[in-house]
Amino acid sequence: MFALVGLVAGVLVVAGAGTLLVTRVSARNQATAQLVTEAQSLASGADSNQTVPELKVIRRVLRLEDARFVRVNPTRALVTSPLPSGITAAELDPSALLAGQTVSGHTGNLVFAAVPVALTVNSRIRLRVGGQVAIVLTREVGDLGPSWGYFIIVGGVTLLVAALVAWQMSRRMSRPIIEAVEVTGRIADGDLDSRVPVREGDYTEFSSLARSINVMAQSLADGRGRERQLLLSVSHDLRTPLTSIRGFAEAITDGAIDDTSQAAEVIIAESRRLERLVGDLLDLSKLEAQQLSFHIRPTDLAEVVGITAEGFRPLAEKGGLHLAVDLPTSTSTSTSTVAADPDRVAQLLANLIENALTFARSSVTVTLRVGPADAANRVLVVVVEDDGPGIAPSDLPRVFDRFYQADRGRHRSVGSGLGLAIVAELAAAMGASVRAESPVTASGGSRFVVTISAAG
Repeated sequence: MFALVGLVAGVLVVAGAGTLLVTRVSARNQATAQLVTEAQSLASGADSNQTVPELKVIRRVLRLEDARFVRVNPTRALVTSPLPSGITAAELDPSALLAGQTVSGHTGNLVFAAVPVALTVNSRIRLRVGGQVAIVLTREVGDLGPSWGYFIIVGGVTLLVAALVAWQMSRRMSRPIIEAVEVTGRIADGDLDSRVPVREGDYTEFSSLARSINVMAQSLADGRGRERQLLLSVSHDLRTPLTSIRGFAEAITDGAIDDTSQAAEVIIAESRRLERLVGDLLDLSKLEAQQLSFHIRPTDLAEVVGITAEGFRPLAEKGGLHLAVDLPTSTSTSTSTVAADPDRVAQLLANLIENALTFARSSVTVTLRVGPADAANRVLVVVVEDDGPGIAPSDLPRVFDRFYQADRGRHRSVGSGLGLAIVAELAAAMGASVRAESPVTASGGSRFVVTISAAG
């Protein structure tokens, strides 16, 4: 508020002082021009033969007009007659008067104009008037004293109005900022339910700030909810294999199990499950922090898809599932070459195939489609499809969210529950895209489509 009032006061002082100064200069110039006109008019009237009595009358008249005759001596360039008060001989510029020029100017509040005139007298009565005679008119120009008073009154009223407006504006501007500071402080203290009120009358910038803070708070709240869900999910996924490992280990120690080799296989399987879960968590953290390394190079996508899919065939057969792999029949590797990291592509496909095997009823199909060779932006598409129960429409937009698990009914416990989030992060890091489609058939099913640009 003080800044606004100070700004208005500064503008008033500069504008008011400048206006008064310009007004004073204008009044002085106008008075000078008027004196020059009057002096020239008097000089033209006196420019004729005059008698001494007439000359005396002219002098008396001129004194009534704040004017007088002065005589300039050509030899000494000096005004010899008495000068008006406040004017010096140098200011009258005798040389210019002798040259027949009009001289005007000001000294303080006094303005003057001097016009040379040649006065002659009657030949019978001579007046010895050597040199040049000039008519000098003077006039006092006011110092604009009352104007300053008016300026102070108007300025005071203006400052009062400016103070009221600035007070209103400062309240209107400071209130949303204070509320935003208070809410962000509560959010920093952990109260993620705090929100900044958004009012209709607030400035657009403050409304945008409030909405941004509210969106940030909601995002933090959602993140905390996902973290809690992650902790619950990870705790469950860790507890189950740990319970199995501990139970079988204690049974072997107590001699309660005759077939120790079978118990050892269970312990090994559960240990691998734990290893997979920890590995997925580490990969997801590295992807989020952009610390996972990628080595992009020309890669034969058909070869990577074939090797990765065949690696899951034993697991599919063990679960009684049919795994079909459909690759292009062309023998040329250039048609299926992409610029990618083959290890990360294999990791992406492994997560998709593992997820499909988890939910499939009887079969999983992995297909590679190669775009036309003459296409301007040729792409390669990998499709992983299962005949499971499918994904609910409400879950479909969030299947790639971190820590989000869709309910797809009863299924085999194979993955860690984080595979699809890793798939989305890997695809984005390599410039590819992935999407989910469901249902595929009338009975359900899910399809995951990965699109990768072909190498140029």
